[in-house]
Amino acid sequence: MRTILEVEVGSTAPGTGTGSDDLDLMRIVIEDADTFVGFHDQDTWVERTKPEGVRSEPGDVDLVTYGLRKYLRLALKGNPSVLLALFIPGGPLTRVCTPEGYELCGLAQYLVAKTVFGPYRGYMEQQRQRLLGQRGQMRVHRPELIEAFGYDVKYAAIILRLGFQGEELLSTGRLTIPMPEEQRDVVVRCRNGAFDLGYALSEIAASQRRLQDAYLQSPLPETPNRSAVEAWMVQTYLDNWRRD
Repeated sequence: MRTILEVEVGSTAPGTGTGSDDLDLMRIVIEDADTFVGFHDQDTWVERTKPEGVRSEPGDVDLVTYGLRKYLRLALKGNPSVLLALFIPGGPLTRVCTPEGYELCGLAQYLVAKTVFGPYRGYMEQQRQRLLGQRGQMRVHRPELIEAFGYDVKYAAIILRLGFQGEELLSTGRLTIPMPEEQRDVVVRCRNGAFDLGYALSEIAASQRRLQDAYLQSPLPETPNRSAVEAWMVQTYLDNWRRD
């Protein structure tokens, strides 16, 4: 396998970390032919400092590796976490970026469309439900935040970040990394407990409305250009396998 892109994601990329977060990394690889089409084919790998099911702490590293085809399938669906990686290369959060990695990032013009609205809205709503205890959670449980602030401020901060980024993506087709200072300040203040629950929920509701407005006014194409993305992907795999 050959790594074509590896970047720091999570709260590091938008600049909303508080110093108490773990390090989230995303890597995209071109699998060798056996891994891609053999009996033991695989397209996703997860490596964590902590064992699975144990919550990550400051200093821990969570690395998710995607095969190129899997990554592009997620990107075509508008996955917010996956799309974020396209706008990071060129800055200090880039660990690896080959020529194919830069070409991958250039596909943003074909990958980003109005259809990103659904995933951003959906992720925001899922986090809101978790914030209010309406949706179950697996290993993410932060009782110390609830004890300190009366609610899980990290969930609220994530919702606000998603709202700002979804609004920018729908309006411009791009994401600013790190986030613009004014927006970043709102997210960080929320994460640090500056808002009580009522105010946080009002900010979340306003963010959801802005996201809806951005979708209705978006200049983006209705759907991604799947054929252009697929053509580049197939040629990239073939070129790399010929080299091998």
